[in-house]
Amino acid sequence: MQFWLVKTEPETFSWQDLVSAGKTVWDGVRNYQARNYLAQMKKGDLVLVYHSVTQKAIMGIAEVTKESYPDPTSDDPRWLAVDLVPIESFKNPIPLQWIKSQQALQNLPLIRQSRLSVMPLTTEEFHFIVSHSQNSNF
Repeated sequence: MQFWLVKTEPETFSWQDLVSAGKTVWDGVRNYQARNYLAQMKKGDLVLVYHSVTQKAIMGIAEVTKESYPDPTSDDPRWLAVDLVPIESFKNPIPLQWIKSQQALQNLPLIRQSRLSVMPLTTEEFHFIVSHSQNSNF
C-alpha cells in the first residue's frame, strides 16, 4: 500500500463535497509530475485530502477505488484520473501552519513543492499526520 496527498480548492470541490457524493473522479490534473503520481496510485491506497488556497488544512482520508484511466475532462489521453471514496473525516482539520512546524514532516512535498497537486507520502509521514488528527491544539 502507498500513501498520497491530493490538493483541492474547497470553493471548487471540497472534502464535504466528496463526503456528500460518496465517491468522485479525481480529474483535471494538468501537471506532468502530478499526473505521473496518479499513474502510480493503486486500488486500496490511502489519500489525504488537503484544502488549498483558503483553508490550507488536511481534511480527511480517502481511498483509491479505481486505478488511473484517461481523464474524462480531456481529449488528450496522456492526462489521467483515479476514483476516490471518503474513508474518514478528521475531527480537527490539520492546518498547514502546524504541518510546517513539525520536524517529522519537513521533507513533505506539500512544504517542499507547494504547487504540486498530487504527491506521495512516506508511511511514516502518513501515520504521523493521522495520529494527530484528533488533536485540537493546533
